[in-house]
Amino acid sequence: MAKSIMIQGAGSNVGKSLIVAGLCRAFARRGLKVLPFKPQNMSNNAAVTADGGEIGRAQALQARACGVAAHTDMNPVLLKPETDTGAQVIVHGKRLTTARAHAYGSLKSTLMPAVLESFHRLCAHADIVVVEGAGSPAETNLRKGDIANMGFAEAAEVPVLLVGDIDRGGVIAQLVGTHVILDPRDEARIKGFLINKFRGDMSLFDNGLLDIVERTEWHSLGVLPWFADAHKLPAEDASDIKRISGSGAFKIAVPQLSRIANFDDLDPLKLEPGVTVEIVPPGRPLPADANLILIPGSKATIGDLKFFRKQGWEADLRAHVKRGGHVLGICGGYQMLGTRIEDPDGIEGRKGGVRGLGLLDIVTVMTPEKHLKEVTGTHLDSGTTVNGYEIHIGETSGQGRLNPWLEIEGQQQGAQSNDGRIKGCYVHGLFSSDAFRQAYLGEVGAETSDISFEDQIEETLDALADHIEKYTDVGFIWDLAGEVGP
Repeated sequence: MAKSIMIQGAGSNVGKSLIVAGLCRAFARRGLKVLPFKPQNMSNNAAVTADGGEIGRAQALQARACGVAAHTDMNPVLLKPETDTGAQVIVHGKRLTTARAHAYGSLKSTLMPAVLESFHRLCAHADIVVVEGAGSPAETNLRKGDIANMGFAEAAEVPVLLVGDIDRGGVIAQLVGTHVILDPRDEARIKGFLINKFRGDMSLFDNGLLDIVERTEWHSLGVLPWFADAHKLPAEDASDIKRISGSGAFKIAVPQLSRIANFDDLDPLKLEPGVTVEIVPPGRPLPADANLILIPGSKATIGDLKFFRKQGWEADLRAHVKRGGHVLGICGGYQMLGTRIEDPDGIEGRKGGVRGLGLLDIVTVMTPEKHLKEVTGTHLDSGTTVNGYEIHIGETSGQGRLNPWLEIEGQQQGAQSNDGRIKGCYVHGLFSSDAFRQAYLGEVGAETSDISFEDQIEETLDALADHIEKYTDVGFIWDLAGEVGP
């Protein structure tokens, strides 16, 4: 019979995802069959799974920490925001509907059977399932119909560890406040707490731990210091994007779109010593000293194209091209580089079309079908292998497609300008392929290295597990985990 433990947070962004990944790797290194699970996630940074669906990027990383392939059961409900008040609802890896926030409040209670179905399928193949909550259980206004935190913990009868973030301040209030306002039945599910992101002399918080224990009667799992290598692992939340990474001479400027998606495409580039990656926030011009402007993916391409223009970035982009700079568009960014984007069915909002940036001779028509698949191919100029995934709606055609720069699954893909300085494609994750990354960077004039991105991810996951093993009692967490019935 499998065991399970749920990691919930006393607030958003307290480090739940990394703690779950570290615990998964720590348990897996002990010879246990470990699987991650998050009932409901909200993120535009998604991963394609081996079974042909999509889940949150954090759960894909956690699956990797377990040494298994990512599966849609690991994140049965994924919300992908398209506007400030609406999101695409993905269930078991496939789009169910698009719902505004108020409507989703009514819909979510109907999704618990799908959530429990996935959870129990995982439990049938695991020694332990490590579950990640979402946001905070202290959001009592969301408790009715909840599937993300205590609602799931109650339905699945899973014990909870609560994590507080000391870096943002007020951690005692976070934890004790949660204890005070939770319904007694929910509060009773919390078996212990953990303090995360501590900087400095941890002994200074000894009395703080005692105070929390006295006020809550929860077990203390101790204090986790700040994990300095966290930036080496893919981030899921756009708020975690570091504005400037690296100090190399070759500058890559990336406009921070309002619905930026799959921005972990940038992670391998950030590790290159010859490269600086600058995320350009709204309201600031694209830097004139950029060597490459990379337009990333978007969950709402037409909306983000309008957003791009509103920032004045179109003029900056044209000046960059006139100076001889390079441009790369990935997925939504690729679609924006064309002459037009048509949306005859109103998939992204109002029916109609919009003028593209006009740097590639292509036209994209938005279609209901979403392309979701892992892909392997070749960079035509260098012959190097490209591994990645596609996750997009829309069909792209036009004369620019007659000048491709990739071959994917035996089919020519992408488009480029006649001089090769402007390129676009649908393949996410392509820079994780070391030989291709080195070839592409060399082609655009950047210094390259022999860094293995995949090896660095593995080394960092091991370091994260070591970190958790050193500062908390993983064996005690195993003891606190509850057995899961059929």
